[in-house]
Amino acid sequence: MTIAGKLFGIGVGPGDPELLTLKALRLLQAAPVVAYFVAKGKRGNAFGIIEDHLRDAQTRMPLVYPVTTEALEPPLSYETIIADFYDTAAALIGEHLAAGRDVAVVCEGDPFFYGSYMYLHDRLAGRFAAEVVPGVCSMLGGAAVLGTPLVYRNQSLSVLSGVLPEDELRRKLADTDAAVIMKLGRNFDKVRRVLEDLGLSERALYVERATMPNERIVPLAQVDPSASPYFSLLVVPGQKWQG
Repeated sequence: MTIAGKLFGIGVGPGDPELLTLKALRLLQAAPVVAYFVAKGKRGNAFGIIEDHLRDAQTRMPLVYPVTTEALEPPLSYETIIADFYDTAAALIGEHLAAGRDVAVVCEGDPFFYGSYMYLHDRLAGRFAAEVVPGVCSMLGGAAVLGTPLVYRNQSLSVLSGVLPEDELRRKLADTDAAVIMKLGRNFDKVRRVLEDLGLSERALYVERATMPNERIVPLAQVDPSASPYFSLLVVPGQKWQG
């Protein structure tokens, strides 16, 4: 009787290969199958981080997104298309696991922090043994390269999506001491408008591709929203506390 393989969700960090943890590297190199998410025609950021550590004998399993934007022309539905994609990807990985092969799914940042791996975990962890290896998430990489503490002493931190409706984003930002705003892209103008309305634009710090070779830190007023990449975030640090 074949013993099922184990599923590993491995966080590989925000971009700098040296931020890969020792545990992540050990499990990655031991896995017979390495799966990674990638857009059509792209190499994939997560794969680029770990490629040099792989052995020739390991099976590489690209999971190619059918869409990479939520804005689709009717009657196409992003939610339906992406859910079907995760169903199919989980089924393919499940075949390897059922055959007794461990599968390592690499994920930019941390697997459970806006990571695509979580959707595979939801579909497979109930049937197969699974282990998640945390990674340095993008907001911590961003704070590090910006050189700013996120929160002091008893302050609270909110992690917000730029996709939120404007009124909800304004309310959440007004109620927190510090914030990280992700998923900017086409939402950037809305986010900047809310920050200006709340008087937070002077505190807000913007970074693209934090810890990557093409990292870019830009003053908020100079950001071109039409060129804002997927790997960008805004940090609104808490007020400094003199301890």
